[in-house]
Amino acid sequence: MAFTPPFPERPQRRLPLPDLLRRARRSFLEVWLDAHFEQEVIRTRVLAQGILVCNSPASVQEAFIDQAAALERKSPQMRHALEPLLGDGLFISDGLVWKERRRTVAAVTHASRLDTLAPVMTEAAAECRAAWGALPDGTCIDVLAEMGRLAAEIICRTLFGRALGADAATAVVQAFARYQGRIGHLDMVSVLGLPDWLPRLRLGTGRDVARIHAVVDGLVGQAMAGGEASLIGAMAGATLPGSGRPMDARALRNEAATLFMAGHETTANLLAWAFYLLSQAPEAEARAVAEAQALGGRAAGWNDLPRLPYLRAVVEETLRLYPPVPLLARQAQAPLAIAGHAVARGDIVMVVPWLLHRHRRWWEAPDEFRPERFLADGPARHRHAYVPFSLGPRVCTGMGFGLAEAVIVLATLLPACRLRLAPEARVFPVCRLTLRPGEALPMLVGRR
Repeated sequence: MAFTPPFPERPQRRLPLPDLLRRARRSFLEVWLDAHFEQEVIRTRVLAQGILVCNSPASVQEAFIDQAAALERKSPQMRHALEPLLGDGLFISDGLVWKERRRTVAAVTHASRLDTLAPVMTEAAAECRAAWGALPDGTCIDVLAEMGRLAAEIICRTLFGRALGADAATAVVQAFARYQGRIGHLDMVSVLGLPDWLPRLRLGTGRDVARIHAVVDGLVGQAMAGGEASLIGAMAGATLPGSGRPMDARALRNEAATLFMAGHETTANLLAWAFYLLSQAPEAEARAVAEAQALGGRAAGWNDLPRLPYLRAVVEETLRLYPPVPLLARQAQAPLAIAGHAVARGDIVMVVPWLLHRHRRWWEAPDEFRPERFLADGPARHRHAYVPFSLGPRVCTGMGFGLAEAVIVLATLLPACRLRLAPEARVFPVCRLTLRPGEALPMLVGRR
């Protein structure tokens, strides 16, 4: 029996502006009308801000691939939300800085290196399995927080080396969660048409930024001094293509913070959602557990991935239903046209995976959890109807890393640990910078 997980109400009629703004502040997922899940292009304006949403494979390709050069710059909201934390890190930079850094970062996170990075995933997942296995049956744990710690531990060891402790990872995870809680998708300065250089007021975020920077600076310093193999060490040893010089300490800090944020937050959300979805879909859970049990009780590793197609499908279906970054927004740097619609300089062009992945034209039963649709014999999919890692020149460099990590963690934990939603739990998607199942995911853990 198919399971339909929760999603926000979809209004039938256009929302009054005050209601629209209120919903956007609460969660960006709540602003979309029911009709938007059938439209191919959505053209709108919120006060002074022109917005075009590409909601078909063709318009997505036209905007983010064919005209990517004019849409290289992230939206003002995304830039101003993350610049205090990430500086000129790869996620929000553009122009020459982005081009040079992209080549360097992509080289050290390339798919050809994943087999050397995967053992960290295996060992951290095995440690989590042992910790959960030591708990009394029926213990209530916050799976969102647990996956945050696990994903942070994996990215921390990968970035900085295995010798560094878990306290630093935990400190960054907690500080980032507080930071995100104060940041939304609504940038009123831009919506009102005010200049981009005007400062944005981010009450209470300065302390968390300072804490994250202090921890990451310390980790970068330790990793550089320790001599242990790490991604930061590899990046520090590389030269930028344009200048021929290595990245300085500040650039390394910004790229480390970017990779840490992207590497722990999105994967933690993905894994939390996957555990929740499987707990509510017995047939899918049974099939996933059986596939993982075929490994014989050991922790999954890199060489096991080809033997885990159903778990990979679970991960991809989870990404379809709950894309960790459900909104991809760019600011047009020149006038252009997309799908016959004129876009002025300064307008915002969006691809919204939350809409695209649940579009009634591109997906059958789009709100249902059906991992089978991502198996090799599943139905054909429209190209660019599935974009959980963005697309075009700015596609996520950590895509392969995140997918491998999620499958390895699920294959290691599922055969040993049975998770069930706590009786008082209420799971509901909330979008700020990323898409989370609320502020916590309380589940009861037991042995299989």
